[in-house]
Amino acid sequence: MSGAIKNFFVQLKSKEFRSYLMSTHFWGPVMNWSIPIATISDTRKDPSFISGKMTLALTLYSLMFMRFAWRVNPRNLLLLSCHFANECAQLVQGARFINYHYIKGPAGYHSEQDMKSKTKARK
Repeated sequence: MSGAIKNFFVQLKSKEFRSYLMSTHFWGPVMNWSIPIATISDTRKDPSFISGKMTLALTLYSLMFMRFAWRVNPRNLLLLSCHFANECAQLVQGARFINYHYIKGPAGYHSEQDMKSKTKARK
């Protein structure tokens, strides 16, 4: 076990790993994680604030960059995971947008929220 830990620290100190940390293969995906994090945090907000056009644009953007991350040599799995998370979050937001604007409508959504808050108040 200690040999594996020692090997891990040796690899962390290697020139190749330091080079990776200073490349766009690392910092691009790290900065890109702000998009899915923001989208996931927005799932708690009222769906009336969701922009359908922006959600569609970000969904397509993540699809294209997932393909890029898979096709680039060497494969950028950090970028792939970031865009996969963003794709899932954008699809959830898209479903919320469609549900709010085209299925239930604002009146149906808000009456459902009122019922939930009344139920919580009774407990």
